[in-house]
Amino acid sequence: MDAATTDRVVVLAAKVAAGVAEVEARAVGHAGTLERPGAAGCRSLKTWLQVTTNVTGRSADRKAKLAAALGAWEPTRAATARGEVHAEQAQAIADTLGHLDDDLSTHDKQHAEAFLLAEAADQDADALAHLGHEIYQRLDPESADAREARALEAQEARARRKTRFSMGNDGDGMTHGRFSIPSLYGDMLRKALTALAAPKHVRAEHGPRSYDWQTPTPERMGQAFCDYIARFPAKLLPKLGGLNATVIAIGDAALLEGQVKSARLDTGTPISHTEWLRLACEAGIVPMWMDADGTCLSVGRLYRLHTTKQRLVLIVERRHCEHPGCHIPGWLCHVHHRTPWSQGGTTDTKTAMLLCPFHHHRAHATGETHPQQEQTGIPAA
Repeated sequence: MDAATTDRVVVLAAKVAAGVAEVEARAVGHAGTLERPGAAGCRSLKTWLQVTTNVTGRSADRKAKLAAALGAWEPTRAATARGEVHAEQAQAIADTLGHLDDDLSTHDKQHAEAFLLAEAADQDADALAHLGHEIYQRLDPESADAREARALEAQEARARRKTRFSMGNDGDGMTHGRFSIPSLYGDMLRKALTALAAPKHVRAEHGPRSYDWQTPTPERMGQAFCDYIARFPAKLLPKLGGLNATVIAIGDAALLEGQVKSARLDTGTPISHTEWLRLACEAGIVPMWMDADGTCLSVGRLYRLHTTKQRLVLIVERRHCEHPGCHIPGWLCHVHHRTPWSQGGTTDTKTAMLLCPFHHHRAHATGETHPQQEQTGIPAA
């Protein structure tokens, strides 16, 4: 096909898909009227549709919602059947109309539906949802502000009820998750992660020529999310099982002496010795003496390798990461021993150094030296 034919086929296919979606939605709605889910021993129309057509639960839920939406709004159903709006737009229109104030007249709701159907010619589903807030200005200008405020309040209440979070470990060192949160908190999270993944910080961390993007990539946003989690003050969290809701990294004392062996978290997740050492640089350490059977014989005191006051001194004196060429602010850095504590290193500001998370990890993972260390006074990590 040439370019013109390709464009025409894509548009026609979209119209056909919309018509097919309308036919399917009408049939699904009729199945509900005939009480087919109950006859098949299914708890809901969604479950019946999932069993009958072997679609996923997400797809079945979407189809059941569209059937209910098109059954309630005849002009929207007819426009979908003609291919003038696609299924996603039809659902957005129905959702918006369903959230209008109950005291609006039938005529006003019909006017609102006509307005949204007209806008659908140039707007996608997300834009149509946002346009819903403008409807009151058209229907009832005098009380538009009060109505819109009540609509937003109801929208926020629905968002709180639909808030979800789930995650799982894939067994290959990664945890995957899904979440649905109100837009207010979504904007908060996005702004916080964008600040941590700001290009100037990335260029400072990886070098001026390494990553010269203007917009943080998904990879950088993911790394920023990890930093955000690791940096959240444990003191602000409630107790969990009588202890701070923090992860405990468990390792043999030989790790502090440089022995290469695995460690683990109290959750059971294994971690490398380099990751354990990196965590130990800033974590509270509780020594425990165990017998051969793993029974705890004695528990020592919790102490922090560098105090808050020492960190403040380092931030004021050093100001940023001490790795050559890195300018990550000191308040985002970890405190690292120039000489390992297990090898006689002292816990003071003179023998400590600030390293950003990236270079702190590299210091433990590679033990690399730097050409500038003699001039800068930075020893091999």
